[in-house]
Amino acid sequence: MNSSFERIIALIGTSNFNKLQDATVAVLGLGGVGGASLIALARSGVKNFVIVDFDKVAKSNINRQAFAHESTLSMYKTDVAEKELLDINPEIKITKLTEAFNKDSSLFNYHFDYLIDCIDKVDDKLLLIKTCQEKNIPFISSMGTAKKMDIKKLEITKISKTSYDPLAKAIRRKMKEFNLRDFYCLASTEEPANIDVLGSYMPVTFTSGLMLADFVIKKIIE
Repeated sequence: MNSSFERIIALIGTSNFNKLQDATVAVLGLGGVGGASLIALARSGVKNFVIVDFDKVAKSNINRQAFAHESTLSMYKTDVAEKELLDINPEIKITKLTEAFNKDSSLFNYHFDYLIDCIDKVDDKLLLIKTCQEKNIPFISSMGTAKKMDIKKLEITKISKTSYDPLAKAIRRKMKEFNLRDFYCLASTEEPANIDVLGSYMPVTFTSGLMLADFVIKKIIE
């Protein structure tokens, strides 16, 4: 038994653990939500990743992002994530795309079995969802977590059932234009705080990331 993962193997069994080892998961957006998802997947035994982010770590990320430290400021988030994942498990294999996802992205040149969408630019998010649906790639999409503090109001639901989520509302408005089917997403039923800044609270962003990772893990082993 792999001693690094003996506790999860004891819980889910060798056969299910092997499913996690064999699966490839793409995570797009390595901020507060995506970073937490990525770490949870790696620590649960997922061994193959495609990671996508164009951004560098900024000082304002430190309050909520897993890869944001004083020592990683101005480093590409993909580079920091790669180092962290290999420190968790040296056998992890990473396809690292330091780029934004858009119509010119190279993402779909690579194979992956599941995708976690943590990007927030509406038209690019719609394109990502549309492409996943056209290619029959299982995915789950994170909606907005800014201006929210109640972790009990986070839920995984269909996009058609979301409320009090400005990003989800923007997506719903354009679903017909992009010819999208209903899909699962992580959203909050909490009304956003009435503030001008996109204030963020780590318990909400991390809990969101963990819920997304849990969703994908359960899909892999079901």
